[in-house]
Amino acid sequence: MTHAHRTATTAGHVLRSILYYVLFYGGSVLLGPVVATRMLLPGTGFVQTVHAWTRWHRWCVVHVLGIAIRIEGPVPSGPLLVALKHESLFEALDLPVLLDRPAVFAKMELLRVPAWGKAGRRYGLIGVERDQGAKALRQMIAEARQRTAEGRVLAIFPEGTRVPHGRQPPLQSGFAGVYKLLGLPVVPVALDSGALFRGRWKRRGTITYRFGETIPPGLPREEIEARVHAAINALNPVERA
Repeated sequence: MTHAHRTATTAGHVLRSILYYVLFYGGSVLLGPVVATRMLLPGTGFVQTVHAWTRWHRWCVVHVLGIAIRIEGPVPSGPLLVALKHESLFEALDLPVLLDRPAVFAKMELLRVPAWGKAGRRYGLIGVERDQGAKALRQMIAEARQRTAEGRVLAIFPEGTRVPHGRQPPLQSGFAGVYKLLGLPVVPVALDSGALFRGRWKRRGTITYRFGETIPPGLPREEIEARVHAAINALNPVERA
């Protein structure tokens, strides 16, 4: 298989990408006051606005960039932990379209960004400290349990940060701890967005989400890490030098 990120950049890539930036980010600026207003009001209007924004992003990806989205396997719902490969900004923005109002583990630095962080908290993002002590860990797990009590699915990027397509780093050590403390089944998700979406100029093609088999809770650390690592990298063959 020849991945799109190995092809030369064409005028079409550049033009489609510029149009995508204008439409998506321009639309985001226009939507900003609506989000801010609905944050101050009770009810579901705020969440509906966030979902409209993420659906707008998916529309721009499909109809402007020419990227098809393929889903393999059943999409889970309810109180469980979805562990995803993380190759680009695409999946971070697309999660509310893919899953039913997911509660996502996010870096605490993002939740400290003015306005954006407040909106993320209101939606239900769960803050993760880079070097969290016992108190911060307890707070994170308490927030996660509250979200599962609401019937929401939890979403986590176990590699901790975006990884270029073709790289398979070990999982962050905190993932096994979250898995153990929450006692939830895990659904691993492989995807290959980095081949098309990473970098300034986006490329046409297909981004695939592949949902793996559900992994039960209570496994030893070595086993859960090995199974999740293998599953999330199923669409991400290691690059040869």
